[in-house]
Amino acid sequence: MANTPQAKKRIRRNARRAEVNGARIGRIRTLVKKVEAALGAGDKSAATAALSAAQPELARGVAKGVLHKNTASRKLSRLTKRVSALG
Repeated sequence: MANTPQAKKRIRRNARRAEVNGARIGRIRTLVKKVEAALGAGDKSAATAALSAAQPELARGVAKGVLHKNTASRKLSRLTKRVSALG
């Protein structure tokens, strides 16, 4: 159990950050799923629109430290490749 005031504050702060970061990761996952759903339906215009919505959110996740830079880059690259492969 935390004894010092600093440790108690850290516990409070970590809980708040975990909540914010969890929401951010959930938003990223939702946007990626929208791209994948559009890909599954074969709708290129919807997939392109969903990808353009997911791209800045992935970048924001990297900037905020909830995603590793290479992870976001890999996800974006694979999604872009699949979207461009649609006829």
